[in-house]
Amino acid sequence: MGFARAACAMRATGWPVIDLSVPWVLTDQAEDAAHAPVAASDGKGGWLDMSIHPFLCLRRGLFWPEEDVTVVCIECVWIVHGVCIGQKSAMEKPAPDYSFEAAAHARGLPVVAGTDEVGRGPLAGPVVAAAVVLDPDNIPEGLNDSKVLTLKRRVALAEAIHATAFVAIAEASVEEIEQVNILQASHLAMVRAVSALPVTPDHVLIDGNRIPKGLNLSAEPIVKGDARSLSIAAASIVAKIRRDEIMVELAQHYPEYGWQTNAGYPTKSHTLALHKFGPTPHHRRTFKPVHNILYQDKIVTR
Repeated sequence: MGFARAACAMRATGWPVIDLSVPWVLTDQAEDAAHAPVAASDGKGGWLDMSIHPFLCLRRGLFWPEEDVTVVCIECVWIVHGVCIGQKSAMEKPAPDYSFEAAAHARGLPVVAGTDEVGRGPLAGPVVAAAVVLDPDNIPEGLNDSKVLTLKRRVALAEAIHATAFVAIAEASVEEIEQVNILQASHLAMVRAVSALPVTPDHVLIDGNRIPKGLNLSAEPIVKGDARSLSIAAASIVAKIRRDEIMVELAQHYPEYGWQTNAGYPTKSHTLALHKFGPTPHHRRTFKPVHNILYQDKIVTR
């Protein structure tokens, strides 16, 4: 279906329409929407979730469309109730480089860490962050935003990162996510990861548009930093690998939810299992899909 028909279909639903025929600039605003259900791409423009709202499918991730959010993507797919109604391709972005780190070195800041988190969108499991200090003379080839890499490539790069760089990984629990919200929990995990590094960074490059509270070091937020900075890209890779491992471990205790494949994201099968079996202690009860199920159960029992 062409964009014109897709736009008409979207207007009929009352949801905002984004003209995919023109360039857009990505902001972090969509990612910062508290408790917005965000699914994951398979890296080939495919979906792990085709559920109840229109999404923009980005090869670099999925973002909740709002009227005041602009988006750039490699491949966009409109989904309405699981049906593809339009698609538009855009130019690929350049790979991340070492320019932010080099600029810090030039300012007399020799030890530069990159930090990123994984797991803000899932309905279950912790949010995991990593911090990485690369060796400028031994940077693994092929570092990029973890969302554009295949699983095989992520695993190989994670091994290379651990072998050549200073790495620390930390998390914020489901309980902490519910207490302080997902954005603050993500920042908490980042601060913990940076603090756990075996060396103290002179400067920290942060994925996003905010410096986490409690990070008492020279720091620099970089919007879409995992696609622009090699250090942040490295952090995104090791954080992604670790969080996937955690969800595989949890799936052994709760096999009904398919966490070994969906990593806790709101896929169709995960959502169906949530309705059938109810939330586990590892589900985020402040996230709307989980909260709605709990609330509906209370209404039914009255």
